[in-house]
Amino acid sequence: MGRGKIVIKRIDNSTSRQVTFSKRRNGLLKKARELSILCEAEVGLIVFSSSGRLYDFASSSMKSVIERYKQLKEEHHQLLTPDSEVKEQIFTEEIKELNRKGNLVHQENLELHKKVCEEREVNEANKRSNSLHTISNGYDIHRAIHLQISLHQPQNNEA
Repeated sequence: MGRGKIVIKRIDNSTSRQVTFSKRRNGLLKKARELSILCEAEVGLIVFSSSGRLYDFASSSMKSVIERYKQLKEEHHQLLTPDSEVKEQIFTEEIKELNRKGNLVHQENLELHKKVCEEREVNEANKRSNSLHTISNGYDIHRAIHLQISLHQPQNNEA
């Protein structure tokens, strides 16, 4: 039977928190060491406890790991600066233009919806007024029946 999942939040009990920190810190340091050995990775790990105590691991020297990190971070920043700013500006302008077009389409949609609703209301009103003045023929209630009135002439019995 496996362990249950725990909720990742601050542990309120200070003793339990310290025990958990110690166990997880040791596990993290062990994983960093295994990663460097198994994969020939250059690993540097720095952990400060809540009391300010330092724990660290470096596969070579921590100074060389930090220098390599700074160098790659600087190169990455330089790669992003010249061309990326121009490309980023182009994307930003395209996004603004697409948003503007989207707003226009939305406004057109609202106007069309309003127009359709108004036409529907007019049609319904016309149907109601027409149905008051027509007689149903049993099939189509909107079709008018044309009646002719003829005068009844009395029959003369004398003849």
